[in-house]
Amino acid sequence: MDVVYAPRASTILYNILVSRGDNRPFILPANICPIVPITFLKAGTPYTFVDISAEGYHIDLALVEQHIHQGEIGGFLYSHTYGDESTPNDFFRFIRNIDENILIIDDRCLCLPDTSLSSPSFADVIIYSTGYSKIVDIGFGGYAKISPEITFKNIRLAYREDDLKAIETEYKKSSSSRSAYIYQDCDWLETESENRDWAMYFHQIEAALVDSLKHRKMINEIYISLLPTEYCLPPGYQRWRFNLLVPARDELLKAIFDEGLFASSHYASLGGIMGPGNCPVAEDLASQVVNLFNDFHFTEDMARNICAIILDVLGEG
Repeated sequence: MDVVYAPRASTILYNILVSRGDNRPFILPANICPIVPITFLKAGTPYTFVDISAEGYHIDLALVEQHIHQGEIGGFLYSHTYGDESTPNDFFRFIRNIDENILIIDDRCLCLPDTSLSSPSFADVIIYSTGYSKIVDIGFGGYAKISPEITFKNIRLAYREDDLKAIETEYKKSSSSRSAYIYQDCDWLETESENRDWAMYFHQIEAALVDSLKHRKMINEIYISLLPTEYCLPPGYQRWRFNLLVPARDELLKAIFDEGLFASSHYASLGGIMGPGNCPVAEDLASQVVNLFNDFHFTEDMARNICAIILDVLGEG
């Protein structure tokens, strides 16, 4: 597979969509990061949301197959919820046999970055990110492994950081209020990469990954030792952040912030916000999940303190 680089992973996705020029709709998981459908909107590529599976929290493959059989589909994007590495390669192959023109994008932005140049896969595109809050956060960058058959052009766009901030503010507002998001195109997508030393990029990733995994392991061990197992997602979902499913998500988040600490709750279902769709499994997951930080923003003392807060709120103290 060929390797391409860009200032951010969404730039690669945009370049692929525009270079392809396919007006058939894409299938996206309802629990995807909002910047993904916003990238589709900027590229002018239609999409539809599909719910996730209650078993693994990834896009429901049976629903994907159903959509493909029902009408013309340009492709689908598979996202690894909370960085779980499992990949449905047999399903990718099955779809490839149904229609070889369906574009399969494997979004691995929350997974471990793989810098090997050989990645046997039935996906056409495998995308990684090394930007803010990813497993390797070097402050910029995304790369993708792309099948040689895929047309790819680096498209240059004007960029304004204030436009990006405005886009982020608006989609966060819509997500928190569960109101429809209205996209207004602007210069939010950074495409220029001449100032980046891509020759050293993979070396940066590999060096940063060692320190990142060491720190995450240390923080995760505190969470594992102090928090009840029944609230924790399986180990495969705990590398990007440490994820809990709790009955009182909002109460717990308020208690955490009241004590001067922080946590998050990603990702909201985008069905009904960035497009039509009722996605009850994604909505149920979002209503219960709390993501505990395990990166360099969190220390051992912070991890122990947040565990004490959690145990108190859950009545487990």
